[in-house]
Parts: sequence; C-alpha cells; structure tokens
Amino acid sequence: MLLSILVAFGIWLYADLTSGPNSAPRTITREFEGIPIEYLYESTLTDRGLMLVEEGTDLTIDLELKGTRWDISSLDRSHIRVTASLFDVTSPGEQRVNWNIGFTNSKFSPSNIGTENASIKMASVNISELYSRTIDVSCELVGNVAETYSAGQVQLSHTQVEVRGLQEDINRISYAKVTLDIGESAVETVSQELELQYYDKNGQLLDKADIHSNVENVQATLPVFVTKELQLVVSFVEAPGMRRKSVDYRIEPQTIMVSGDATQLKNMETLRLGDYKLEELGTTASQNYTTTNYPIILPDGCQNLSGVTRAALRIRFEDMTNATISTENISWLNLPEGKRVELLTGSLAVDVFGTEADVSALTGEDLIVTADLGDYSAASGTYTVPVEVTVAKGDVGISGTYEVQVTIREGSEEPPEEEPDGPVEGEAGEE
Repeated sequence: MLLSILVAFGIWLYADLTSGPNSAPRTITREFEGIPIEYLYESTLTDRGLMLVEEGTDLTIDLELKGTRWDISSLDRSHIRVTASLFDVTSPGEQRVNWNIGFTNSKFSPSNIGTENASIKMASVNISELYSRTIDVSCELVGNVAETYSAGQVQLSHTQVEVRGLQEDINRISYAKVTLDIGESAVETVSQELELQYYDKNGQLLDKADIHSNVENVQATLPVFVTKELQLVVSFVEAPGMRRKSVDYRIEPQTIMVSGDATQLKNMETLRLGDYKLEELGTTASQNYTTTNYPIILPDGCQNLSGVTRAALRIRFEDMTNATISTENISWLNLPEGKRVELLTGSLAVDVFGTEADVSALTGEDLIVTADLGDYSAASGTYTVPVEVTVAKGDVGISGTYEVQVTIREGSEEPPEEEPDGPVEGEAGEE
C-alpha cells in the first residue's frame, strides 16, 4: 500500500510539472529583476572615436520568463545572460539597440524558456565622442641595488601615452605612472611589463574604468651596472714542437677595470684579446721577447675605466732547440700498377725542432719519409718527388720541405737473383 502511494504521488508530481489539461505542457511564469545588460563590441566604439556613457544607458532589465514548472523552478538568475551589440553604432548620441537573452547553462535555451514580458523592448544607450590628450608617463622605483653595484636611468618603452574618454574624466588626469619593484638587493638589470595607473594633480589614484589609452602596459627597464677587474688573455694556437708550455710570455697590462651591465658581466672574469700562432715566433730560443700589440675591445655597453686601449703580448721560446737528423727510413706508396721503382736517394737530412729533451732523444729511425707516387701512374723515368716527413715519437716539428729522387720503370718488381748451384757458363770449372 505504501509503495502504491509513492508511485501515485510520483506520477501526479510529474504530470503537474510537465503537463496541463489535455496533455498540453503546463507552463508557469517567474519574474527576474535587475538582470545586467552586457554590451558587446565596446572596442569598436573606441576605434571610431566613441564611447559608451553609463549615464543615460540601460544597465539592467526586468524579465518575466515562462516555462514548465520543472525548468522554471530550477532556473537561477545567474544562468540568465542578456547581451546587446554595439557593432553597428557609428555616431554619438542617445540610441536604442536590440537585446538578446541567452543562458549560461546548456540545459536552458529559448526553446524551453520563453520571454513573457520585459521592462524594456530595446536598450537605450548613450554614446559620446571621445576626448583625447597626450600625457607623460613616469616611473617610481621601489627597492635597492646591492653593494658595489650601481643603477642607471630607468628606460620606458613609452614616455607619453594618448588617453581618451569623456572630457571631464580626461581633464582630471595629471600624469600616468608605473611602479618598478627591483627588490632589496638587485645584482642585474631588471625589466618588467607594468600596468599604467593615472593620477590627478594631487597625486590621487584615479579610477581607470572610463579611461581608454592607446597603451595599457609599459615596459620599464632599470640597467644595473657592476665594476669588475678583468684579466686579459690570449689564445695560443699550437703546432708540433711549438707548445704553450715551451714559451715564456706576459701581457701588459695584465688586467683592466671595466664597468658595464651586471647581467652581461655576471659570469665574465677574463677578456680575450685574440689569437697568437706560435709558428710566428720562429724555431729558436731567444733571450729577447717578441712583442705583438692587441686592441682592447670591450663588450657593447661596457666602459673601460683603466683608460688603456691597447695591450702588448711579450713572448719568447724558453725551451727550444734545432737539429739536423739524417734518416734512411724512406718508403713510397701508391705505386702505379705494372710499374717498378728504384729509390735513388739513399739518405735524407731533415731539420727538426722542439724541446731539448724531445730533440735529443730523436734518431733517424724515428723519422718516417714517405713519397706518394699516385700522380705518376703514366710516367716512366727519373723524377724528383715531394715527400712527407713524420715523427714517430716525441713532440717535434719539421722545418722546411723535402723531396727524393726515384726512377720509375715499366714492369713489376724483379725478384732478387739466386746464386747458381753449378759452374756458370763461360767460367772454367775443376776437372
């Protein structure tokens, strides 16, 4: 019996919420007062030199909506959205525009929620011409730079902006300002994009709701500088037998004082002057220094506090010796097919250089002389052929260029002749 009562009540409740007499949907109405009107495309007004003025404009609307008891009872005013388009407004003055009703919840739509009555048929809007002025932009600094650092002048992406609005609102503006907070101990350049704020002549902050500007945000940059002592350095280009460890050098001056952007100099401890090829120094030890001058070129935006514009590299080989070593270790490669070669140069004297220890330990067996015969594939006869000389041990360099003489003949290499077992024809033998 209880179950039957519950089922009957449910059927009655559903029928009461959804259907009227003769199975037609049962509808009820409900009033919603003070629904805000949202005006679309206000930016198009600004582009046309116009603006929407609240005074004389309908800001809210009262609605009487109808629908089934089920839908109307669950509808909340926050679900209702009333919009009016300003896209077609092209002139100043009081005008009337159509409004439309929509819903923020997808369960509601004009198909199940209708408008029975509204307080206004069209929305009245008050459109005014924009008044414009150009005003200065300043920056207020908050915070400090760290000790041993210094700050430059604030750089703004815009020092002036154009503001537009009602004349009475625009005339109240004395200046625009942004506030840059650099922290308690800034050690590098600070750059931030900041929102413009407007102030009257008494320094009071103004409401910017009715102020339109061609720029909403300004980039503010405070350069932070540091003074550092940088060591001057030269990059040495080494070669066999010519190593940095074998030279004695000094750079005058050794260091300079530089002031510049802290971000740029943050990880900079040295200043490179340029390259120096040790081959330019020669192959002999010297008591005298060779001097090479370099211009001191600073990174962009940095200042040379030392006042020195050129640096001198004074350098000499501290451990360098020369020797001439003869070698018979001569070979060839890329012998043309069907050819044979005879080496006419039996020994080659080679000039070497390097440290005393490396050169004194070198013998002729440590020098490898190789002639490349790849370019003589169609040649026969005697030729002077350039050779490559390499060193098998130690860090030793080779001075000069070298060549050997070879004779190229047709035919393969002949095997060495064997001694005959019996008497040779034409010679007398024992009887």
